[in-house]
Amino acid sequence: MARRPLPRILSSGSVSITRSREFARTAADSATDVLHPLIMITRGLRLLAGAGRQKWAATPKDRRGPTLFLVAACVLVVALIPYGSLMALVTVMGAAAWKGRERTPVRTGPDEAETGRLQALYEALVPYFSTADDPSPLFAHGGDWDQVFSDYEFDGNGRVSRLKVAYPAYFTDSEAASRARIEQLLHAKSGRGREYRFSWDEEGNRLVMSVLDALPTSITAQRFVTAPGETVLGFTDDDAVQRTVPVSDGDETRDAPGVVWRTGARTTEPHLLIAGQPGSGTTTLMRSIALQALQQGDILIIEGSGVGEYSCFNGREGVLAVECGAAGALATLEWAAHETERRLIEANRARQSGHAVPEDTGRPLWILLDRPSALGHLAAADGGPDPQELLQVPLRHGRAANVTVVMTEQFDCLDGLSGTVRTHTRARVVLGPCSPVQIESVLGLEPHTTPTPDVPPGRGYARLGTGPVLRIQVPATPDPYDDATSEAQRQTVLGLLPERRKAIEATAPDPVPAKTAAVSVAMESVAVSD
Repeated sequence: MARRPLPRILSSGSVSITRSREFARTAADSATDVLHPLIMITRGLRLLAGAGRQKWAATPKDRRGPTLFLVAACVLVVALIPYGSLMALVTVMGAAAWKGRERTPVRTGPDEAETGRLQALYEALVPYFSTADDPSPLFAHGGDWDQVFSDYEFDGNGRVSRLKVAYPAYFTDSEAASRARIEQLLHAKSGRGREYRFSWDEEGNRLVMSVLDALPTSITAQRFVTAPGETVLGFTDDDAVQRTVPVSDGDETRDAPGVVWRTGARTTEPHLLIAGQPGSGTTTLMRSIALQALQQGDILIIEGSGVGEYSCFNGREGVLAVECGAAGALATLEWAAHETERRLIEANRARQSGHAVPEDTGRPLWILLDRPSALGHLAAADGGPDPQELLQVPLRHGRAANVTVVMTEQFDCLDGLSGTVRTHTRARVVLGPCSPVQIESVLGLEPHTTPTPDVPPGRGYARLGTGPVLRIQVPATPDPYDDATSEAQRQTVLGLLPERRKAIEATAPDPVPAKTAAVSVAMESVAVSD
């Protein structure tokens, strides 16, 4: 039997329905565009009414009566003012329009790529934060990372810059090896080449990983505002110390968090040891300390490398000697030992007799020794004593005699340091690229950050006594006589140096005889006083 065709109205109904839907959608869009201001004001009035209800609910009951009276008085005043009702209406409509305006939606969750990174981190932590006997594990393969990652941030490249991890209570977070495995894993999975800080909360079973910004290298040598006996070693993170130092950074002056080392009779860290690789900035830090020490005391500079890194201090006021050879260095250190003993004797006699300590005894004396291992090899070849043996008296009794010893040494020569040097140099600084093992061998404690392989000169870590390990950036203090030094930095360093001694310039143009004569005269005065 042949099929009968459908009626015309049924065969063409789908086309009519489609056209009707398009017409209705167009009309709705046009109406929305026309009524958009009214919709925006209505939304704003609803939000204002909700805010008013919340404010009224938060008002104590004993203050609601005065509040109503104040509102009624304001309404009455507005009603009595000419055009007051109109201005009030315009104000309310304007506030409603501002409150109901469309805002750009804020993304509250990670996108697809960021979700993949978080899921990968979660899966990588499963073998370390889970056991087979846990009935309800926080970490399980194929689990939900939302339960353990409560706080996370990403940088512009989509890499994790901050992550807060909740781990089970049975994890051995009190063991350094267990923590090191987790830190190494997060460091590798989050991206190398950045410096991470890991903060462990053993009590709350939380781990916070954050990416640290690079310390600024634009701060140069200058007159730092410090108290007597304080030396600025460098600058660290804002939240690492409680004290800031005003500094000139380019054309502006700001407060920077400084690593301040205190010396003197009341300090617990009277001497400083600086370790690093060649070109890491150890000599720069030594020059910075010398410039600050010359403001209040006298210095002795002994350079073991013999390349003339401290020639700019020759013949300056307050600089007793700058020695580069083995013979002159041994003579200078021997004089320093006798001077320390003399200061102790004079101070003891003054206290026993009830008098003030003599001025020459109270003036600080700084012994700056760069690379003593090189001098030790030269002295051993000549049959002389090790310079470290002559440092025993200043190291042991320097705090009472107001004598401070600062030493620099390279990593490959740290094993040659004597026990006296290691015991009495409680303030430590490590500069340059180094591994956590090297940092721990010098500072006695691993840093809470991951050292990066490439760092600028003067970048490292510092620890004063039993305090925490701090990141540090040494102020730029280059050799003004070096050809690679810029003119601005050269003039800055030369401006900080004291004036030259006129007597030395007139009688001995060559600085080497002048240094030897100064040490000889000082040793003769010690012999006479003894």
